[in-house]
Amino acid sequence: MQSFSCSAILFDLDGVLVDSIPSVERAWLKFAQRHKLDPATVLRAAHGNRSIETVRMLMPNLDAEVENRIVEQDEIDDAVGLVATEGAAELLSILPPERWTIVTSGTRPLATARLRAAGLPLPKHLVAADEVVNGKPHPEPYIKGATALGFRPSDCVVFEDAPTGIRSAKSAGTKVIGVTGTYEPAQLAAADALLSSLALVSVEVSKDKLTVRIPVFAGVTAG
Repeated sequence: MQSFSCSAILFDLDGVLVDSIPSVERAWLKFAQRHKLDPATVLRAAHGNRSIETVRMLMPNLDAEVENRIVEQDEIDDAVGLVATEGAAELLSILPPERWTIVTSGTRPLATARLRAAGLPLPKHLVAADEVVNGKPHPEPYIKGATALGFRPSDCVVFEDAPTGIRSAKSAGTKVIGVTGTYEPAQLAAADALLSSLALVSVEVSKDKLTVRIPVFAGVTAG
């Protein structure tokens, strides 16, 4: 087993706590069709980034604010097949509310809709894409998430499923556990450890710290 001692845990949302990948991809495929773009190129750009930054990257001449609202509403309206990932509800249920939060590349309305659809709790200090100046891979989102809970980033462990999110968290100074599935393990090798499912996580809660334990990942070595 691998063990991490921390004061708090910061979770990415999509692909970590909520299996929203089909919904995300359907919204971006609509975007690709509207603008006659290669679907595979669009999907590669969409994962892990704020949607407005994806629009700017793919179509710099568009009105990004307007197009972003269309994409976001498509995602909010499409909850088909949206569920909590394996082990997510059980893991959150054992964590004290003041010792965890979510740092997402989605907006607050989108994050709220997805958490409700998946039957997961909405944390008090959620950090959403529309509440930061710089999105992932900039360290700002994870710095803000740690600060909102009253801790330094170095006192936190992050669960992330995307390379951009891992870069954000590592730049902020946290330890990062990469969750495989959205990306191949080799693409998450910058994480401190890799994990295939939150169902494999155990957490010991004490007054001053959390001890996170995960099995050693078989395959690509992280870190």
